[in-house]
Amino acid sequence: RKRKYSSYKGEVGKKADNLIQRHFEASKPYEKCYTDVTEFAIPASSQKLYLSPVLDGYNSEIIAYQLSTSPNLEQIKTMLAKAFPDEHYDNTILHSDQGWQYQHQFYHEFLNQKGIRPSMSRKGNSPDNGMMESFFG
Repeated sequence: RKRKYSSYKGEVGKKADNLIQRHFEASKPYEKCYTDVTEFAIPASSQKLYLSPVLDGYNSEIIAYQLSTSPNLEQIKTMLAKAFPDEHYDNTILHSDQGWQYQHQFYHEFLNQKGIRPSMSRKGNSPDNGMMESFFG
């Protein structure tokens, strides 16, 4: 039996408070955004692909994504650069789970430089990131 991909590796960096508190709706673009990484098996192959999208809570659209053959920091760096190209964002929250990518120093520094507030689900509580989880199905 296959087990679900989990990016959680314990406390490996900085965590953030859950600013969303399951109030997923947004009243304007880029107010509340959501991200995660999910794994896809390629049929007739032992290879896997990892998808890292950013979803805008205003209209549930994917504003950026990055595919990779492994879940690595480069994937997250590229995804962030695509999703948030402007120099500064006002009152933007980016919500994620507690995966190692989102605890990484680079992630927090990038968000801080852009004026984006990080938000994280409680450990092992996927409904806290329900917008992203429902996208993955």
